[in-house]
Amino acid sequence: MRPVVISALHVRRVFRDRTNIFFVILLPFLMVFMMGLMYGESRPVLGLVAPQGSEFGDRLVEALEEEERIDVLRVEDDRMRDLVESGDAHAGLVVPDDYDARVSEGGRVELEFVTRSGDASAVDMGIWVRSVVAQESSLLSTAQVTGTVRDEDFGERLERAEETEVAGVRVDSVTTGESAFPEGISSHSLAAPPLLLLYTFITALTTCLGIVQSRRSGVLRRMYATPTSAGAIVFGEALGRFLIALVQALLILVGSALLFGVDWGDPLATTLVTTVFCMVSAGAALLLGSLARTEGGALAAAVGISLGAGALGGTMVPLESFEGTMAELAYATPHAWGYDAFSTLVRDQGSVGDVATNLVVLLGFAVALMGLGVWRFRSAVTG
Repeated sequence: MRPVVISALHVRRVFRDRTNIFFVILLPFLMVFMMGLMYGESRPVLGLVAPQGSEFGDRLVEALEEEERIDVLRVEDDRMRDLVESGDAHAGLVVPDDYDARVSEGGRVELEFVTRSGDASAVDMGIWVRSVVAQESSLLSTAQVTGTVRDEDFGERLERAEETEVAGVRVDSVTTGESAFPEGISSHSLAAPPLLLLYTFITALTTCLGIVQSRRSGVLRRMYATPTSAGAIVFGEALGRFLIALVQALLILVGSALLFGVDWGDPLATTLVTTVFCMVSAGAALLLGSLARTEGGALAAAVGISLGAGALGGTMVPLESFEGTMAELAYATPHAWGYDAFSTLVRDQGSVGDVATNLVVLLGFAVALMGLGVWRFRSAVTG
């Protein structure tokens, strides 16, 4: 009973602090939301200046709007250039007012394409716009050429050109390998798992301040002087860190599912991965709290280790972007193994068997860190 009371006091102390309402509850959800926006696909915008009521100009506009990967925004010339300059539009296209007249007469028409220097999205936009213009130009050219053999107006010849089927080259596109980010998965489902690992670990590690304060103030010695055994004190401190980490993880798990619709996959597998990672976090907190000598040093070490291990383990930059030595070093952290496990569960809807290796490795981290933490903390209590 006494270990439970000790652990409950630690959980109460953490969540009684009003600043933790932001760092433990609000900040993780804010980051899931922001990272979800970053992972999400935003379509580039094309600012289009074109004459209203233009028969052939409207054909070009419709062809541009058929591409679902870009948004076409019809604006005035001056506003289009302001949008491109500010970055609100990735490129601009100007169709001249006499477009219809020049096309009907078989004349040459020059379109003005406006981009901002250094905008990578404008390159892709330019490729697409040029391809659409080239396709439209080929139909217009065909209609112009047939005017020498058919006594029809330009519109009728253009319709015949559209209806004519010409044998061409067929291109088959084949994708090999497996996509790291399956189609249909939400951007928040990509952002939530790594942030769960990051915040669970950092929240647990920062609670090592309580251990350092208890050691320096003599609370542990006075507690040991009571009928409370060293084992009960150690177990209570370890359980407290585990419960704090578990509460943080559950907040992100349940909150992201309710607020952002994140599907965490197999409930049993997700529970096991989360529980074992919380044990890893608790062991690290207990070990750091037993080794640190001052509150300032403990806090600096907790933040540095948490952010360093999190960055190396793929919680800040997707693990799939690591290559070579960096990718190998990542798996020296428990975060990388947790990242892989959640990727299998969330993206591929895997089961316990699919993450068995990850669970074993994470359990090894937990046993090692918890074992060292218990040994070092017990020495601090009885020493």
